Amino acid sequence: MAVLQAIGLGKQYNGIAALTDLNLSVQRGEIFCLLGQNGAGKSTTINLFLGFTEPTSGMVMVNGEEVKPDGKQTRSALAYIPEVVQLYGNLSGMENLDFFSRIAGFSYSKDSLRQFLLRAGLQEEAHQRKLGGYSKGMRQKVGIAIALSKNASAILMDEPTSGLDPRATAGFTEICKSLAKEGRTIFMATHDIFNAVNIGARIGIMRKGALVHTVENGNLTANELQELYLETI
Repeated sequence: MAVLQAIGLGKQYNGIAALTDLNLSVQRGEIFCLLGQNGAGKSTTINLFLGFTEPTSGMVMVNGEEVKPDGKQTRSALAYIPEVVQLYGNLSGMENLDFFSRIAGFSYSKDSLRQFLLRAGLQEEAHQRKLGGYSKGMRQKVGIAIALSKNASAILMDEPTSGLDPRATAGFTEICKSLAKEGRTIFMATHDIFNAVNIGARIGIMRKGALVHTVENGNLTANELQELYLETI
């Protein structure tokens, strides 16, 4: 059974199509990267999976259950990491993790919180530092730790490598691959063709609200993907 599934999914805003007849399944432990220009429908797709907006047509499923605007069960199975992770700058990384995991209905010991942060790749010396002094990459790691604390089946990410330097991007990629090996599903909207090739098991290319290509990432090179992407857009 697919963890994430879109069936004939469409979304219009004021009569203008933002998404058209999207059919997509993402399996347990799979990393799926969605490429496309701004306005191609990537963020709309994520918002529909999260239940932040309702589809105009079709349906979206999480773990075989249709997503509803008040669907707490489907939403609890998901974690969302936006391009800019919204956390409290006056709290430490561990305090943010404790706060957001409690909101999700979980209560953990300090040692358990520490383990979540370490699994997300945040160095221990940063756990007690105020988040206001964190880099974007460090904030993302707290976001991943929050996803782990929620025991989310799938983590949805919007432009997660935007603004990261090559070393931080490489570290982020390895963390995502490790999470996939644990059985977490990762659905990532991105402009980063090179990282999509490095990380994605499958890569979709969107244009004007439609999924135009879906390719298996076997021996695909970044240059080959770039050529296909440029031909598509």
